[in-house]
Amino acid sequence: QVQLVESGGGLVQPGGSLRVSCVASGFTFSTYRMSWIRQAPGKDLEWVSTISTGGDNTYYVDSVKGRFTISRDNGKNTLYLQMNSLKPEDTALYHCARVTSGRRGINVGENDYRGQGTQVTVSS
Repeated sequence: QVQLVESGGGLVQPGGSLRVSCVASGFTFSTYRMSWIRQAPGKDLEWVSTISTGGDNTYYVDSVKGRFTISRDNGKNTLYLQMNSLKPEDTALYHCARVTSGRRGINVGENDYRGQGTQVTVSS
C-alpha cells in the first residue's frame, strides 16, 4: 500500500534553516508529481510546493518563494523540502503528498495520499 513517511522537523529560530524529507513506498515514485502541504494550528491545510516527476519543474505558494526549495531523488524514492529564512508563520505540521494522477497538484484537493506529517516550529 502507499506509504509516505516524513522526517526532519524540529524547533528552529527565526531566520534559521531546516530540511524535511519524505520516503515513499508502495507505488512507482518516479511517475507521480509530489507536493508538500502544511497545516498551522487552528488553520486549514495549505498547499506549499509541488515538483514534477523528473524534478525539472517546481511550483511554490507566494509566501515561500525564494526561501523554500523542493527537490526529489527518484533513485531513493525520497522527496525533500529545504526551508531557509524561516519565519514564525511557517510553524506548521508539514505533510508530503502524492498528486492525483493527471492533476497539476497546485491545490490541496489534488492529492490522493498524504503522510502523517513532521512538525516544524519556528520560535525564539
